[in-house]
Amino acid sequence: MARAHHIGAMSQPSRLRQVIRVLGQRTYGTYAAGNAVSLIGTWMHRVAAGWLAWELTHSATWLGIVAFADLFPTVVTAPLAGAAADRWDRLRILRVTAAVALALAAALFFLSIGGVLGIFALLSVTLGLGLVTGIAQPARLALIASLVPREDLTTAVAINSIVFNLARFVGPALAGISIVGGGVALVFAINALSYAAFFLALSRLPGEVAAQAPVRAKRDGGSLGDDLVEGLRYTLAHRGIAPLLGLLVITNVCGRPFTELLPGFAAQVFGTGADGLAMMTSAIGLGAVFGAAWLIGQSAPRRLAAVTVLSTLGLAVAIALFVESPRLAFALPVLAAAGAAMVGAGVGTQTLIQLSVAPAMRGRVLALYGLIFRGGPALGALVMGALADRVGLDLPVGVGAGVVAVATLGLFFRYRPFVAALEAGRDDAAAEIRG
Repeated sequence: MARAHHIGAMSQPSRLRQVIRVLGQRTYGTYAAGNAVSLIGTWMHRVAAGWLAWELTHSATWLGIVAFADLFPTVVTAPLAGAAADRWDRLRILRVTAAVALALAAALFFLSIGGVLGIFALLSVTLGLGLVTGIAQPARLALIASLVPREDLTTAVAINSIVFNLARFVGPALAGISIVGGGVALVFAINALSYAAFFLALSRLPGEVAAQAPVRAKRDGGSLGDDLVEGLRYTLAHRGIAPLLGLLVITNVCGRPFTELLPGFAAQVFGTGADGLAMMTSAIGLGAVFGAAWLIGQSAPRRLAAVTVLSTLGLAVAIALFVESPRLAFALPVLAAAGAAMVGAGVGTQTLIQLSVAPAMRGRVLALYGLIFRGGPALGALVMGALADRVGLDLPVGVGAGVVAVATLGLFFRYRPFVAALEAGRDDAAAEIRG
């Protein structure tokens, strides 16, 4: 017992040392810093865009449409973008997309200060930013494996999640302050500057980073379409990755869209303004940070699989409790629990894919992950927003949580072969890298 207690007491300092060591690597540290600034700007933009959409229309349907425009383009772009990330220079892809996003964010700022930013202009620019993000996301996810040694991959993925969720915590809080102090135009300006910071960080990464990734075109000269078909076949045939992504589809279509509907909950259910919305979104982010920190150093597929499945079930329970929350004070800790569960499911899924996928397939499989991660909530928010205008916000969100719970329980019936396939994939991927 004493030895077990000693190991437990040493686990947190050990994890902290892992984080410091990985961030101390110049290439990853530079990328993480630029990524953090960019993500804070992105979350500030999302809160401001959602709030502006509500202010312009007072419609849950429009909240869903704007969220759909932000997230759904990934469904269109991700498959080919994933093939491109396995074929071409990932750094160049990210630099070009960051520059285009900077231009679009600046356009949104100028439209806002010019007084001509209506709901359709907001929708158009949001759609453009969604397309750019969809193109960039596979390269962004796949690049991580090129920035750190394989033994640091789990820590790097967890750090990325911490950065993402710290931004989810800090961004909405800053957005609420900025909207009150300077209006949505100030938020859009900050978002543009954040893309500039990310572009600067990318420009400081060495060009040989992208060359570490497998590049299919150099091996056999197949077409981009061939790459796409090959990636889909590989994913569907993988007995570990396929069910993992299947559960992610249901979770992101039926569970996660409740976050896109928070402006409606803030105004209609809890009777608050932008400050209440910022508190709710920040609560999710704060819980997610703790969830991501706990995942650092978890590298065994069996343990990660358990974390992923149980976190998905926990998310369904937390959403159901949120729907039944009588007051904002009760809703906030529930949202924090939902944030921890979301990151447990999301980071667990991404890390299992990173560890189990064949290196030559990394970009394409992660593109499917990104497609589901962004496209699922977009579709769900569109449907739930339309239903919410007819039956209220609570019922669609509550039913979605029930569907997620049923799907998660269904995976338990295939749990052993599912985990065995993930462990076999990890061993095969490690052997391929050594070879």
